[in-house]
Amino acid sequence: QVQLVESGGGLVQAGGSLRLSCAASGSTFSSYTMAWFRQAPGKEREFVSAIRWSGLSTYYAESVKGRFTISRDNAENMVYLQMNTLKPEDTAVYYCAADVHGRWPLLAGNVNYWGQGTQVTVSS
Repeated sequence: QVQLVESGGGLVQAGGSLRLSCAASGSTFSSYTMAWFRQAPGKEREFVSAIRWSGLSTYYAESVKGRFTISRDNAENMVYLQMNTLKPEDTAVYYCAADVHGRWPLLAGNVNYWGQGTQVTVSS
């Protein structure tokens, strides 16, 4: 069983920044593919970004490319999402996700574990 706990969400003005964190349990965290998804009110959950086990490969949704940066610290079992130049359309609940089999690229259907989510609200 893997537990994912997100933190770092909050209210920020457009143009501001937030850094989300995800603390993961599991002794083999360094082999997981990790990702962030988000879900806005009335919309389906959508992919935001993913990072391979080594941290050397990442990819992003077009809507966040150039503004968001995903990273991980395998020694601390942590994944981060640095979000800059935030826009009101980034408002959503952000979820941390794990594919414990380390598959790449990550597909939503391959996610084994989800966090409980953290709310990000961007005011205009």
